[in-house]
Amino acid sequence: MKKFLIVLAIMLLTPIYSYSANNIVPDYVSIEYTDTFGLYQAPNEIVLYKEPSESSNIVHSISWIGAKIFPETVKAKDLFFVYIPDKNLGLLAVTDETEDWVEVIYNNSTGDKGWLKKDDPYRFMSWVMFYNMYGRKYGLKLLKEVPDEAKDLHSSTEEKSQIVGTINMPKKINLTAIRGNWALVSVYDIDKVPKTGYLRWRSDKGVKYYFPDIK
Repeated sequence: MKKFLIVLAIMLLTPIYSYSANNIVPDYVSIEYTDTFGLYQAPNEIVLYKEPSESSNIVHSISWIGAKIFPETVKAKDLFFVYIPDKNLGLLAVTDETEDWVEVIYNNSTGDKGWLKKDDPYRFMSWVMFYNMYGRKYGLKLLKEVPDEAKDLHSSTEEKSQIVGTINMPKKINLTAIRGNWALVSVYDIDKVPKTGYLRWRSDKGVKYYFPDIK
């Protein structure tokens, strides 16, 4: 009996993820590093400069491919905002941008930043572009610890507009369009009643309440 209770305790205390252990996709509402422009799809060779110039000092150099990252002291959860090694996909949070450069966070634990020269202009995605691309493809997921008001579905993109429904335990959230900080969605909830309306996918300060349910 004692052995069974120990095993049960381990199961309850172990985090349950929708994806494999190596994957990193936000699950919780976070108030850290919300003042970002969007995401940059990282090349496999990441060279970061102190300033947006190749004559500037290099602050970090990282190589990665799939689940392998060098140097080995670099942790995927610190480097990437979204990381799916099976797809060789690593996305860095962008805090500033010029025509040829992006400033990215390369350590999510410390907030350290560096400038990365763009090798492809299409690697950068504003948040709206990112949600339109991945959110419309995979749908959205409700992040944990979302405030109750962010679960309300509105008739329009006005805070005081009529509330036409409330999200409880959604099985599927399909994204139709992004309108500023609002998203037009259709929801299949636990009550099996289809709901359609506008919800706030982020606050005015950039706090995300929903995130593309990337698989």
